[in-house]
Amino acid sequence: MSSDARRRALPMPAPIRAECAPGTPAPARPRICFVGLENLPVFSRAYNSHGIGGEQVQHTLLARALARRGLDVSMVVADYGQAERETLDGVTLHRAHGLDEGIPVLRFVHPRITKLWAALRRADADVYYVSCASNQLGVVAAFARRHGRRVVFRIAHDRDCEPDNLLIPYRRDMKMYEYGLRRADVVLAQSVRQAAALKANYGLDSTLATMLVEAPQRILAFEERDVDVLWVNNLRPFKRPELALALARRLPQLAFHMIGGPQAGHEALYADIAEQASQVPNLHFHGRVPYHDVNAFYERARVFVNTSEVEGFPNSYAQAWRRGAPVVAFFDPDAVIARRGLGQAVESLDEMAAAVLSLARTPGAWVPASARSLDHMMEHHGEDLVLTPYLQALAPALAEATTAPVASCERELAP
Repeated sequence: MSSDARRRALPMPAPIRAECAPGTPAPARPRICFVGLENLPVFSRAYNSHGIGGEQVQHTLLARALARRGLDVSMVVADYGQAERETLDGVTLHRAHGLDEGIPVLRFVHPRITKLWAALRRADADVYYVSCASNQLGVVAAFARRHGRRVVFRIAHDRDCEPDNLLIPYRRDMKMYEYGLRRADVVLAQSVRQAAALKANYGLDSTLATMLVEAPQRILAFEERDVDVLWVNNLRPFKRPELALALARRLPQLAFHMIGGPQAGHEALYADIAEQASQVPNLHFHGRVPYHDVNAFYERARVFVNTSEVEGFPNSYAQAWRRGAPVVAFFDPDAVIARRGLGQAVESLDEMAAAVLSLARTPGAWVPASARSLDHMMEHHGEDLVLTPYLQALAPALAEATTAPVASCERELAP
């Protein structure tokens, strides 16, 4: 593939148009509601001082893509001080509770369940989409079961499939998650590994579904990039940010940039990492960077590193590859890094240091790895391909909508 071709954004799918017969009512559009309380900071710059993760990005990109295809898309988000209902990018946002609203212990029921339930009712969707293991899935599943709606759940982390290792602090919430998981109409997995673990541990089948990625504003050549090594993650223990510091100390000749904000319950870790980072001369610690600004760092990076011991399928990998930055990591989902040469999967800090130094300082190593990364994203992450399993999960709602009488005007329908 030529460099000019790689620089082009992934092609946008053309919507299917249906000619409408005169004098008949308009067909109902399938209604899907994404339930993601922390999604608003991705949707709107007005709230981008708040932290987000990869799933918030995926919810937003999927919601916008499905809205472009003619579906009636809504989203339940937390109360950040916005209106109870507003529409952004073709998606109707319904306000639930504030993230810290209510009296501890009592707030488990009110306002968290009561206001979430009310927002689900206002959305009045045919299908509710949830990702990430939490008690929230149980609430949504109970609502859907009572009102005859469908639930699609997407696994966001390998530990979502491991009942003994769930990233959920309370047993009560674990039980609610399992209740919802077993009542989801469709479960989507990010990797073969997740699908196998879900089957082994819960006896449930799943469908593989990959992720959408925003197209870059630019793709820079090796010599144009001024960030040798980039690390982006929320600062939580399993992300192992201390290894990023250790790597920077080992490679003082490279310019490191580290991005990540504090997480509830892990404020001490953030403070410690920030303090240590200030003592590393070749490391620029940015703290939290809004989503709308972080992609510029991926564009400038020669190498992206991930130090986590376990993940799902990191959104950051796709963001880096889409911008031509190879990934060096301990965690390699379904061995895609190793199989396709999209950087290097490593097993020790020594191996990571050697791989990073080679890619960041040797154009002969970086250029082919960067080209493979771009080609991989063009081949496997085009919007049509990515949306296929999601549209299949919505198939019953799509069928009901498209068998309704058509109207006199031309309108766009999802395929």
